[in-house]
Amino acid sequence: MSSIIIAGAGHAGGQAAASLRQEGFEGEIVVIGDEPHIPYQRPPLSKQYLAGEHGLERVYLRPEKFYADRNVIIRSGVRVEAIDRAAHTVATSDGDSLSYEKLLLATGSRPRLLQLDTGDLAGIHYLRTIADVDAIRAEMAPGRKVAVVGGGYIGLEVAAVCIEAGLEVRVIEMEDRILQRVTTPAMSEFYHGLHSGRGVTIHTGTRVTGFAGNGAVSQVLCSESTFAADLVIVGIGIVPNVELAAEAGLPCDNGIVVDDRCRTADPNIYAAGDCTNHPNPLLNRRLRLESVPNAMEQARVAAANMSGGDKVYASVPWFWSDQYDLKLQMVGFAADGDTEVLRGDKSANSFAVFHLKDGAIAAVDAVNSPKEFMICRRLIGRTVDQQALADPDTDLKSLL
Repeated sequence: MSSIIIAGAGHAGGQAAASLRQEGFEGEIVVIGDEPHIPYQRPPLSKQYLAGEHGLERVYLRPEKFYADRNVIIRSGVRVEAIDRAAHTVATSDGDSLSYEKLLLATGSRPRLLQLDTGDLAGIHYLRTIADVDAIRAEMAPGRKVAVVGGGYIGLEVAAVCIEAGLEVRVIEMEDRILQRVTTPAMSEFYHGLHSGRGVTIHTGTRVTGFAGNGAVSQVLCSESTFAADLVIVGIGIVPNVELAAEAGLPCDNGIVVDDRCRTADPNIYAAGDCTNHPNPLLNRRLRLESVPNAMEQARVAAANMSGGDKVYASVPWFWSDQYDLKLQMVGFAADGDTEVLRGDKSANSFAVFHLKDGAIAAVDAVNSPKEFMICRRLIGRTVDQQALADPDTDLKSLL
């Protein structure tokens, strides 16, 4: 009987298993993940799960029964340690050797670590897994001082949850502005004001140089200042998990290199999710995306092609971030634009910023504007009348 092994039990791994059955694949499917959980969603970890609003059952991608009903084998607490491409086998951390007809690498990513000696102090955490969040929640008592290192989306989402839980929150960002790597100066300014207005203290252009404490962290040492902290949460980016692929001789360059069908250089090995460096024919360049929609759609494409199909992955990237009662939804990359058009009212926390390139919409950032966002996903690449775009009374559907 044919067998497909999925190395990694995150969004891409879990979706690929479901899609394989939807594609009619009847062989054995084995999903191997190193955490003691069935595939789960990561976005709620820094939001609803951290806040205690969602339990584990709501974090799981699908219930355990889903996999059992479809004869999908989930091997939790185990990782794939090596690939023998010639023999079509993988070696697992529990000493097993499994054969595959096709192999999907959905190895995801891991937190980027501070290049500092933390001195084994308690109270310093990264946030990537359920276990990470459980450890953080155990220390989130009202009135405690939390230092969030990193002013990206994860850091700001954590800051929002902590301030609403009654903690004293400080965000420390080494760049000149928060969200510098992912959005425009105007959007950074908006979110800086949003968080400051809720009581978060933000330090930009500030580098963490170390930590101090007696057994547990009590101070964050920075280049020019020292801050008291009972709890430190670090969110300074992620690193793609490419080691398994690289050790098997597969090309890697800021991710596992795949083609537009999610195939690696080995026609029997595919890859999907955060770990991939893939071509985007719509944007005419290669990308590595840290995004749930990308992981899910690549998983569907890989599953179709591993089942004998010929499907191409071509999608304009989109993302979202929930902070307080605001939902930021983004499609495309703001940096691709040369002109900005504002629609709506920033002071009312409901607006959309369109980024145009040579008169055509290249990207959209929408805050609490879900209708605009959904329509604008269909407007990407279209040349539009800028006055009509900015006028809230204009029905955006008329621009399609």
